[in-house]
Amino acid sequence: MTNDHPYSDRPQIIEFIRTEVRDRTDRTIKAGKFGQVPEGATKLFTLHTANQWMDLERNTPRPHTLFGELWHKGELCILFADTNAGKSTLAVQIGNALANREQTPPFNCEAARCNVVYVDFELSAAQFHARYTHQDVTYRFSAGFYRAGFNPAATLPPDFKTFEEYMNAALEHVVVQAGASVLIIDNITCLRGDTGHAGQALPLMQHLKALKSKYSLSVLVLAHTPKRNPSKPITRNDLEGSKMLINFADSAFAIGESHLERGLRYLKQVKQRTGELLYGADNVCLFRIVKPLNFLKFEFAGFDDERLHLDIPSPTRKKSITFRIQELSAAGLSQRKIALHLNIALGKVNAILNKGEE
Repeated sequence: MTNDHPYSDRPQIIEFIRTEVRDRTDRTIKAGKFGQVPEGATKLFTLHTANQWMDLERNTPRPHTLFGELWHKGELCILFADTNAGKSTLAVQIGNALANREQTPPFNCEAARCNVVYVDFELSAAQFHARYTHQDVTYRFSAGFYRAGFNPAATLPPDFKTFEEYMNAALEHVVVQAGASVLIIDNITCLRGDTGHAGQALPLMQHLKALKSKYSLSVLVLAHTPKRNPSKPITRNDLEGSKMLINFADSAFAIGESHLERGLRYLKQVKQRTGELLYGADNVCLFRIVKPLNFLKFEFAGFDDERLHLDIPSPTRKKSITFRIQELSAAGLSQRKIALHLNIALGKVNAILNKGEE
């Protein structure tokens, strides 16, 4: 084979393959076989003109909100955060609110009362019971809120070739059994061992999408963040695993831990397709995790700029800390309690209060 092709800097094997492909395509067209595809291939895509799609969707109502603009009906949504940030607590709160048709301030819920399945890979039955009990008085959840506890001792039945097939069938079973229209999975790494590779993430998200379409589900999937720099704002790149996860999701939001005040959390909107971006970096939603009586929950505490809650010193943050110290002191807290509450040194509290008095 001579190397007289205009693109002679290419390896000869590449030019050989290109020539073979062109020749084979030309022969197929001349034989009149171009465009002949198996019958099954016609089911993968639905083809209309763009104007026909617009006409078809003209009277389709806007999807109802489930958790404000963070999650809408019919969406596959991802909630991600660091370990012990409160993902499970918030997920149970959202699920129970949907089953009760209750609002979760400041987020509205436009959807009707529904059955919810919460697939719990995190807590044992005893741990779940303890979380929602106070002095032997247990919280009474909505009758439409179902918890599916994972059985780690279950073995692979002979009807299934892989554990992934078994898990997919089991998820579908609990949805059907509960008559659910909302599915919450806590958490995604338990469905597939390694979501960091596209080979694992792609089939997982495809199955959840198929399940969502088949049963008209709204799906909330909990996920972790890898170890991240606390001085940086949360972004979609902080979701642990393959970018395939966030790409397949319709929406996503994250829980961040405040470095301004101990125990304070914030919710940040990371991705949306249906709703508006209302809760970005300049308007995150602040929450405290509280347990009035026997129900552990997120309690709304206002809105703020995310930058004030990152682990970075700045003049603005210093002013915020000073204001909070003075505010707590006026409320009657001792300097020691203020230091513990804000997770700062007692000497710093003393210095700021003394300076204020001067």
